[in-house]
Amino acid sequence: MPHSVSLISTIAAGLGLALIFGFLAVRLRLPALVGYLLAGVIIGPFTPGFVADAEIASQLAEIGVMLLMFGVGLHFSLDDLLAVRKIAVPGAVVQMTVATALGMGLAHWWGWNLGGALVFGLSLSVASTVVLLRALESRGILDSVNGRIAVGWLVVEDLAMVLVLVLLPPLGGWLSGKVDADVNALWKTLGITLLQVGGFVALMLVVGRRFFPWVLWQVQRTGSRELFTLCVVAAAVSIAFGATALFGVSFALGAFFAGMVMRESEFSHRAAEESLPLRDAFAVLFFVSVGMLFDPWVLLERPLQVLAVVGIIIVGKTLAAGVLVMAFRYPLNTALTVSASLAQIGEFSFILVGLGASLDLLPREGQSLVLAGALISIALNQLVFKAVEPLQQWILAKSPLARKLEARDDPTAELPATTDEKYLSQHVVLVGYGRVGRRIAEALKENHIPFVVAEQNREAVERLRAQGMAAVSGDAVEAEVLVQAHIAQARMLVIATPDTLDVRQMVATARALNPAIEIVVRTHNEAEARLLDSEKAGKVFLGEHELAQSMTRHVLERSGAAASAATPGASH
Repeated sequence: MPHSVSLISTIAAGLGLALIFGFLAVRLRLPALVGYLLAGVIIGPFTPGFVADAEIASQLAEIGVMLLMFGVGLHFSLDDLLAVRKIAVPGAVVQMTVATALGMGLAHWWGWNLGGALVFGLSLSVASTVVLLRALESRGILDSVNGRIAVGWLVVEDLAMVLVLVLLPPLGGWLSGKVDADVNALWKTLGITLLQVGGFVALMLVVGRRFFPWVLWQVQRTGSRELFTLCVVAAAVSIAFGATALFGVSFALGAFFAGMVMRESEFSHRAAEESLPLRDAFAVLFFVSVGMLFDPWVLLERPLQVLAVVGIIIVGKTLAAGVLVMAFRYPLNTALTVSASLAQIGEFSFILVGLGASLDLLPREGQSLVLAGALISIALNQLVFKAVEPLQQWILAKSPLARKLEARDDPTAELPATTDEKYLSQHVVLVGYGRVGRRIAEALKENHIPFVVAEQNREAVERLRAQGMAAVSGDAVEAEVLVQAHIAQARMLVIATPDTLDVRQMVATARALNPAIEIVVRTHNEAEARLLDSEKAGKVFLGEHELAQSMTRHVLERSGAAASAATPGASH
């Protein structure tokens, strides 16, 4: 086959087989991505038949990572990132340290040298951006507190891996035992790296936040949908590439910050929608490219080693992350969700093992074991997510310690004794203090209507209390949280959280504690809205419906005003 069509053949074979095997996987009640990974194995170099171009597939997957991270940045503001820094930064650092230590211990037991053990351990410590975001989006919790913590955690991991990838080459000779380390050169490299990353972040936050929204506005004024879509895709890919070429940061991190600065534009939601089809298509190619790297024979030649690697990824990392989240006094559901989010490895692991192999640090079987662990953990990740809720119920039912931790004394989990009486009776209970909840709270405050905020993010609750507002931390699904918000004496419950999975349980709990309470619910899901309406859950506001109504009202008012002005004496 001529080289000129290798791109076409790779895309055609990858997407075609992904469709077939993805469909079969869904019919067998398995995650569709299992089919995508299998499609990659079939067109990979380790199975007979057609072999796709692995280099082209890898680059297509990188574009998918860029577009996906750009989309996340469009929904994830700097405030969101700073809001979870107290748990994301120490959590990511400690969890990576634990996973790296476990991997190094395993590699040392197998007889590998220090350099190979370090690369191996680090490759097991960092989760896949694509898998994490796909899992959070499919469950509708990307914009929830749990989702923001998981994404913030991953951003910290990405920043750490940028440093690792830059520092590994100068340390390679010392780690392999061939040469002595040059301490001065190491510190110089570290300083340059920190300056590069800091320079990129500063440039994007200071200049990018003004320039790129202005560009998007100018393109939107042309009225061309094609140009708008082109602007969005060009911004995601070009900024990510420029960040890597000029500042040495990863494609994923560059695209993420590009999305964050684009979020300042009023057209950020449209930009996210326009990039969605391309993002989904290239995300599929990412999974196909992962499958192409996998040698199935490793499962037969080294089954126990593969099992040990999978155990570190799914069990070791999960336990470390869960314990850390619980140590920060977050609910068990948050701990399990974040743990499930990180129970896999992906693109950074592949880059790291490739670099380790090129530096003669990682043994040949190391790459195969990491890829096997990645393939299996990615395939199982959605099943791990599905186990979160039943596992939470089982743990609370069987473990007195878990129940004690869930109900432990937390100063933010109940209103202070000095809380004004007006917040304890005939008030509004506001669940969620995100973009929608914040605006509702501002309106209530301006109109002197007392309210109590119930929010899972403890840092947000601390800030609200510092501002003189009444707030309690915890998951409003739990009756204790609503009790602490004095739901029994409240006149209204407003559920403004984007996580709609547990809305019905919140409503049921509130009704049980206060049968007369008026309930207002936010949702973006039409099916969920119909179900809540049929169950008489309260007044349901569907995001797109309310937006359309507001726009229609404005258009009609402006049209009516124009008609009245054009027709003197017209009646009103």
